[in-house]
Amino acid sequence: MKIAFHGAAQNVTGSKHLLTLNKGLRILLDCGMFQGMGDNTDEMNEEFGFNPAEVDMLILSHAHIDHCGLIPRLVAEGFNGPIYCTAPTMALARILLLDSAKIQEQDTEYSNRHRSRKGLELLKPLYTDDDVIQALGLFKIVEYNEEFELDPDVSLLFTDAGHIVGSAAISLKIKEEGKTTSLAFSGDVGGYEDMLLRAPQNFPQADYILLESTYGDSLHKDLGSTVDQLREIIHQTCMLKGGKVIIPAFSVGRTQEIIYALNVLDLNGTLPDVLYYIDSPLSEKATQVLRDHPDIYNPDVKETQKIDHDIFSFKNLKFVQSVEESKALNADPRPCVIISASGMAEAGRVKHHIKNNIGSQKNTILMVGYCEPNSLGGRLLNGQPFVSIFGEEYDVKAEVRSIKSMSAHGDYADLLKFVSCQDPALVSSVFLVHGELPVQQRFREKLLERGFVNVQIPERHQEFQLNAATREPVS
Repeated sequence: MKIAFHGAAQNVTGSKHLLTLNKGLRILLDCGMFQGMGDNTDEMNEEFGFNPAEVDMLILSHAHIDHCGLIPRLVAEGFNGPIYCTAPTMALARILLLDSAKIQEQDTEYSNRHRSRKGLELLKPLYTDDDVIQALGLFKIVEYNEEFELDPDVSLLFTDAGHIVGSAAISLKIKEEGKTTSLAFSGDVGGYEDMLLRAPQNFPQADYILLESTYGDSLHKDLGSTVDQLREIIHQTCMLKGGKVIIPAFSVGRTQEIIYALNVLDLNGTLPDVLYYIDSPLSEKATQVLRDHPDIYNPDVKETQKIDHDIFSFKNLKFVQSVEESKALNADPRPCVIISASGMAEAGRVKHHIKNNIGSQKNTILMVGYCEPNSLGGRLLNGQPFVSIFGEEYDVKAEVRSIKSMSAHGDYADLLKFVSCQDPALVSSVFLVHGELPVQQRFREKLLERGFVNVQIPERHQEFQLNAATREPVS
């Protein structure tokens, strides 16, 4: 068999890994959208590197857009096989993909108005609502920890990856020529001290491992300080300076963690008395999915539920729905906290909030997760003195802060703990995906120190032969 890496290869987004068995069966692991790649983003999302019509099945690790966001385009270009995932992933994918299609169509319409005036060729959206609806009809639910037969020669096992609700590590057993080969794909791995979710589960011994490496060279601060950091930033900005805290946050996972942290502050009587807005209709729907799956909470959250039945609600919290309400927040001079998508500040309502608040020293832009270096969030984190937003330059006068410990991705200690259930001597190769190259190179050294002898860092579209005498890339 062979495997080709068509996304999240030496970068963090666009997860797509195509496994081709000797008999010709093609299994795609994830089908994610590239995000925050600057001027190259659109082009990268338009080219798969393989023929979608030739893929037999898709296995989805979780519902973040950089892992599922190109599924409708895959279907529009000829894929018609089953899509296997957990039940919460299916629920979230429905919400996220329909929202993504709406964004694709709105952005294309906006661009075409300008292109039409200049006599340029009009663009088409990556996909439409109809493509999403067709794709959703292909989803099949597989439960955690129950071996499922995909094919007479292939079985699938999902184990909880602890990243977001429904996230799963994928383990495959593949029979070829009288031999069984085990391949594992981590998807995205959560932290073992996650604020909301239970810890990642062990996964079966594998011959080959595809391992994410987003924070392969970082250690997050003790999560016990996260709530305190959040309170300090809000107090300093809102109570002392009379400003606003703008928090770009992914609608799934990060937003719910922030709400829960604020709820903890409210329960212990230390929540600053200002208004709190969740300015993302998608976030409200995603929050309900988490409410519907309390089994994935960690023990501390379950203890909190004994005194507070709704951990995603507290005084002064308001979910904003309409565009008019969203725009009104920028005209309101009162100090407040605005939590809005997207997490990299590349699109959505948060981009407008940053534009309207970046020019005042009394305001704070608080980043709470990974940002591609070329994204707006990445440029702010890198300390650029001015940034371009909607084609205009803005001086960065607002304070830019970050809380790295809120990341839904585990740090290198978490990743090493995740693979500690494996005997390194039995692992033929580890392939590092979903990370920037310098980070992957440093994490590779840590894995080698732990006894893994063959750690590869694939390039985009690079193909490897598995179960061969040599495991060098096949060009």
